[in-house]
Amino acid sequence: MTDPTALTVAIIPARGGSKGVPGKNLRRVGGVPLVERAVRAASAASGVDLVVVSTDDAAISAVAEGAGARVIARPAELAGDTASSESALLHALDVLESEGARVGTIVFVQATSPFIPSEGIADAVEQIVSGRFDSVFSAYETYGFLWRRNAEGRAAAINHDAARRPRRQDREPHYLETGAFYAFDAVGFRRFQHRFFGQVGIVEVPESSAVEIDDEQQLALAEALAAASAAPQNFGEVQHRGADANRASEILRISEVLPEPITASVLVTDFDGVHTDDTATVDSEGRESVRVSREDGMGVSRLRRAGIPMLILSTEQNPVVARRAEKLQVPVLHGIDDKASALAAWAAEHGIRLADIAYVGNDVNDLGALGIVGWPIAVANAHPQVKAAARVVLSRRGGEGAVREVIERMLPH
Repeated sequence: MTDPTALTVAIIPARGGSKGVPGKNLRRVGGVPLVERAVRAASAASGVDLVVVSTDDAAISAVAEGAGARVIARPAELAGDTASSESALLHALDVLESEGARVGTIVFVQATSPFIPSEGIADAVEQIVSGRFDSVFSAYETYGFLWRRNAEGRAAAINHDAARRPRRQDREPHYLETGAFYAFDAVGFRRFQHRFFGQVGIVEVPESSAVEIDDEQQLALAEALAAASAAPQNFGEVQHRGADANRASEILRISEVLPEPITASVLVTDFDGVHTDDTATVDSEGRESVRVSREDGMGVSRLRRAGIPMLILSTEQNPVVARRAEKLQVPVLHGIDDKASALAAWAAEHGIRLADIAYVGNDVNDLGALGIVGWPIAVANAHPQVKAAARVVLSRRGGEGAVREVIERMLPH
């Protein structure tokens, strides 16, 4: 049995780099960044004493800390594509124990699984602390017929006799590992340096928790599942209140006229594609000019008078960005490659919570920044990935009053 006085620590490895889905750990499902979803699930689990996020990324750090996790800086040599999750777990364990913490049980949680059941984590912790198992993993029960391709490319049965097709109730169930979480004794993990050792147990979880995000298709599926799971609850709420179809239609009509207020207290925007229509004119001397909206300028003026801070954050290192920011009397950071890290640093410097920021973007280089703020916003003609990551998609296009639309929804009426 694990020492009952030792800590149970949930560790979430979440590096910044990702080839399949850029900024993956900060992408949103159900309006919440994946790393924050993992922190919330672990924090809500009975028996977990501390939630740690191991990361090399400043933006992920900011989101994790905002969600209540302890952040441990992950060394660069443990943050590459070839680094194992186990190496990150061992490093985090080393850091905690060097500070005097006594860790008895480790829960390894993967942020790329958006639907992690807290009760499943609690069950896993109990199985380890009680001494019933040395390590456990999450899995769901399946009666599916599994196949593989042999060397000749022909199908070969794995868990059944292809000549005999027994009924479901006559088949032995199997368990498919979800990858959502694992739990194990800390001493045993140090010894074997692997997540499976000793007596290995299974914690059964719903099949939905098997969704794991490694590409854009899986992210879209997760978002659809999150939306679908929320829809019945909202519909049931309307039914419970006795609202009929006519009343529901009236509400929808009103919501179209009066869009949702944006309750952020700070506005940060990209420049090209937000303040402009994302085109540029170049003269014979190589000088660029862009098209902006006077309507946006009036909106920014109103925002300043209301005392709401604003920042322009641009990848482009171009004099036109600085000149427009100067005319608008808005501070600007330009020539920025890593917008999420720059935004997190700027917010920390000015004592601003990321949750209070509205960020308006239009292209994939905005995804990192969109993933860390409370109000990720996309212009009407934004890239599909940006729209998918946004909490609000505007009705106006970049350079055609999109900034004014955001400001009107931020200002009190």
